[in-house]
Amino acid sequence: METLSENRCFGGTQGVYKHASSATACDMTFGLFLPEEAQDGPVPILWYLSGLTCTHENAMTKAGAQQWAAEQGIAICFPDTSPRGDNVADDEAFDLGKGAGFYLNATQDPWAPHYRMWDYVADELPALLADQFAIDPDRQAITGHSMGGHGALTLAMSLPGRFRSVSAFSPICNPTGGDWGRKQFTAYLGTDEATWKAHDASILMADKGFDGPVLVDTGTSDQFLDLLRPETLAEAAAKRRQQIQFRMQPGYDHSYFFVSTFMEDHVAFHAEALYA
Repeated sequence: METLSENRCFGGTQGVYKHASSATACDMTFGLFLPEEAQDGPVPILWYLSGLTCTHENAMTKAGAQQWAAEQGIAICFPDTSPRGDNVADDEAFDLGKGAGFYLNATQDPWAPHYRMWDYVADELPALLADQFAIDPDRQAITGHSMGGHGALTLAMSLPGRFRSVSAFSPICNPTGGDWGRKQFTAYLGTDEATWKAHDASILMADKGFDGPVLVDTGTSDQFLDLLRPETLAEAAAKRRQQIQFRMQPGYDHSYFFVSTFMEDHVAFHAEALYA
């Protein structure tokens, strides 16, 4: 693992690191904020999964999460959204290929050799962090924005017992039913739609739910509402009687101005579960 940078931040350290990933068969870069408490022993961790076109850097510099994580004594990891490199398959469209890994394991060419973001985020990166940093693997929570909100919800519901809480900002809630999903799932997973269901938060909510608290924020002025389909998740949660805070925030859009506005709420929400 190579240290690319480390900066003092709210009493802790904001680092950026690169390592050779066996899951994605290429070098991967991630950001990790460690609060001051990490100097004395393992701390809880909140995973933040970013959305389409993003790298580890977007949320790390725009979400304002470190201030609130420092107050709560929580680490935050910012993984990349896809594999990178000259030999990694890509597409001219912004919503397929690099920057659009959708947090799944691709089975179709040319994506299958590298696009294994599920294995990377669920297994490889957590093991690396637990080995190299003062992270408590028994106290994990997860959040994300847009495509990352989709990833946070699907990972949380598919890995029972892993995360104590899950939240999402403007998540893609029903990718099997909209253009932000059907296009990518066809490319990455093939035309058998039965294989898509494992990566649809609304379907997983109906089938499994989450054994813990859930918080979802979406702006009423989000320019991508028709692609996000938040009503499908709300309906599934209501039918399941899932413990959930589902909030439509008046006037907010899809940007990091929205994310940063409610980041304090989300970090406090996770802190309550992580320190319970």
